[in-house]
Amino acid sequence: MEKQADTEHIDRILEPWKEVIGPDFKGYRNHVVRMATFCLMLQPCSPQDQRKIEIAACFHDIGIWTDNTLDYLPPSVIPARRYLDEHGLAEWAREISEMILEHHRIREIRNGVSPLVELFRKGDLVDFSRGMVKFGLSRKAVNDVMQRFPNAGFHRMLVRRAGKWVVRHPLNPLPMMKW
Repeated sequence: MEKQADTEHIDRILEPWKEVIGPDFKGYRNHVVRMATFCLMLQPCSPQDQRKIEIAACFHDIGIWTDNTLDYLPPSVIPARRYLDEHGLAEWAREISEMILEHHRIREIRNGVSPLVELFRKGDLVDFSRGMVKFGLSRKAVNDVMQRFPNAGFHRMLVRRAGKWVVRHPLNPLPMMKW
């Protein structure tokens, strides 16, 4: 496997959220590691940019659990910003917030506050699509990451939550998606 996300860093960030995420924790943790790893495989990053990707990855979907909603992008920014403030990284808040808020944009992001915004979108899409969208990564590389960090029910949980959401919000079935 090529460059891999720092699982120790990710685990330190996610540990306080274990109880909030509950039985979905392993699936979410592995999704975070996979998507951050895909970002690093798609484009070499400085240690600082890798750290930004890992922080954003830890928080990018967390609003699913903190606010019990499928409209989770804005609620996911709040704990990310709190984490950045607590760790003396407030100057990264705009960039990491945009990474989180734009990671479900369907179209390429050409004018983000940094190139990491588009890279983050791509890394998440590789994982969300389970490698159907690869952005040039080899099938073997994608499969290696997915085998090393198993799905653990993550996609099944998303489908289950989406089904419940659609019943309650039929006119807004995928609120996290953006054009």
